[in-house]
Amino acid sequence: MPGPRIASGERVTLRTLERDDLRFLQRAFANPELRYPVGTQLKTEDQLEDWHEDESKDEFLVCLDDAGPGRPDEDADVRPIGAITAEDMDWRRPELAYWLVPEVHGEGYGAEALSLVVDYLFRTYDAPAVGAGVFAFNDASRGLLESLGFEEEGRVRKDRFIDGAYRDRIVYGLLREDWRDAERS
Repeated sequence: MPGPRIASGERVTLRTLERDDLRFLQRAFANPELRYPVGTQLKTEDQLEDWHEDESKDEFLVCLDDAGPGRPDEDADVRPIGAITAEDMDWRRPELAYWLVPEVHGEGYGAEALSLVVDYLFRTYDAPAVGAGVFAFNDASRGLLESLGFEEEGRVRKDRFIDGAYRDRIVYGLLREDWRDAERS
């Protein structure tokens, strides 16, 4: 069962990612349609638990639900559709990793969920910027970041071997003041 609500938008709710949610992650990453664009290798349950136990990151489960504040009722209809992780908050700017299940791609949930996470990070941590990396072939993810005001900051050539070839990773950043300025306008 998803954990307590962190933030809610018009259609998306961010909840804490709990141990019970790891099966959802494992099933999602078994789908090549998701695994290849994200560049994630398959993980066993034990590997996912070790990853989840690492306290140097914030983990959010992206859900569609109508539940009220706090933990959802047992009867509440909570549908997880993805996850967002923010890493490295304690020693540099937070770095985002995110994904949604393929059946909801293109419906605007990603922009809403990432906006909620960026707001949360800038309210919670004293970081001058938030970053994200995306593989050069992932046009949808690049477009999502750019639509939120992230700017391309560099390219890591042949960063990872994915689906039979080495792929470049594009590094994006969003400054706190640029996010605040965009919120005001």
